[in-house]
Amino acid sequence: MRTPPVRGGENQKENHMGIYQETLQSNENYAKEFKLGHLPMPPGRKLAIVACMDARLTVEQFLGLSTGGAHIIRNAGGLITDDAVRSLVISTQLLGTRTIYVIQHTDCGMLTFRDEELRERLAKETGKDASHIHFQSFTDTEASVARQIQRIREIPFLPKDIDVHGFLYDVRTGKLQEIGLEAVKAAAQG
Repeated sequence: MRTPPVRGGENQKENHMGIYQETLQSNENYAKEFKLGHLPMPPGRKLAIVACMDARLTVEQFLGLSTGGAHIIRNAGGLITDDAVRSLVISTQLLGTRTIYVIQHTDCGMLTFRDEELRERLAKETGKDASHIHFQSFTDTEASVARQIQRIREIPFLPKDIDVHGFLYDVRTGKLQEIGLEAVKAAAQG
């Protein structure tokens, strides 16, 4: 299994306390200048985005969005999980969202392992059974984006006319590549 490296090293506890204090201090500074309390609850651009949790993705920045412009739903891989479905239903049915983006990216950690390998590793390291956990790793990012679009289109609780788009973000160049209709059609058939 090709596991991504863990950053931090020997002084993880020390680093954790440093980041803890640093982030709380940053929030104190942020709150002193805070001017966004007037923003409404619904997303201003009527947009929801399901994206990978990868720290290299600054979703609002690379899409030119401001705070309040979109609902950003993030998880490992940018997948349409049950929780993402729950969020999308609330976003569309209660908060007016009319467009959904799925954004996955190059060099994704979900490409570096297989579910069964990770389950075995967890069982070995913790002594606990992880067979019930579906990590949903994948081997082809473009095909995965197409599958996510297809899953969205199959959710019966979303508006039938919802506008759905899928993208692959290149972490080396910052560019988005839209995943074409052909890939989505292939995902629907496969």
